Amino acid sequence: MKIFGIFGDPIEHSLSPAMQNAALRALGENACYHAFRVTREDLKDALLGAAAMGIAGLNLTIPLKEKALELDFLQPDPLALAIGAVNTISFTRRQDMAGYNTDGWGALLALQDAGVKIRGKNVLIVGAGGAARAIAYTLVQEGAEIAIANRNIKRALDLAAQVGARGFCLCDLGRLVPQADIIINCTSVGMREGDARLLEGRLLQSHQAVFDIVYNRETELLKDARAAGAVAVDGVMMLVYQGAKALQIWTGKKAPVDVMERAVREAMVARRAGAEKEK
Repeated sequence: MKIFGIFGDPIEHSLSPAMQNAALRALGENACYHAFRVTREDLKDALLGAAAMGIAGLNLTIPLKEKALELDFLQPDPLALAIGAVNTISFTRRQDMAGYNTDGWGALLALQDAGVKIRGKNVLIVGAGGAARAIAYTLVQEGAEIAIANRNIKRALDLAAQVGARGFCLCDLGRLVPQADIIINCTSVGMREGDARLLEGRLLQSHQAVFDIVYNRETELLKDARAAGAVAVDGVMMLVYQGAKALQIWTGKKAPVDVMERAVREAMVARRAGAEKEK
């Protein structure tokens, strides 16, 4: 049996196991997919251990995507190298690890599915981590004008310089949000109930599109977007499309996107029901 998995910290929120196990069953693969909590400090040892155990492929999530590029035994493809982050690893031979980035692809298809046009639009990306890197790089290639706002302004400025965008701090959101056609949350804010709001809902307008890559719950940002009459795009389809691309890399087969989306949304409903029971 082949084993696939996802490394991250935190990882308990991940719906990738439900999604990928449903896909593997649909493809008739004798395989399974598991989630593993791995810290930044343990990533090197975890990857070497995965290779030694014969794991066939991995996804990386917060906060490991950029850290992976620091490892000299991982060979990133040109896209992952240009983006500066890895979210998918294929073990081509026991000790050979190839790194890819499927996040930008997933985000672009999710926006296109929602009817959001990219070319010539002003896009505000909040966050400057691995997912923000992939999305900013991809949308610049699609002809968007990008502004990046981050708590650590140096990271925002560094990323902006790399992709040809403008960098700002979070204190600038009050003037950046009304100017944007598309607002994308690439932080983990909203992943947990009770998280502080990323930005004030009154800043949102009906002509805008708001995309939150958080997928495990409906965030306050998306609720505010719907209240303002804006297009609201959750992170589910980005998760599905980036996962479908990863599955194709690992197996060489076309991924069953409809099966994957259904598995994610059913898992979300079950998780919400379980949370309600615990209250």
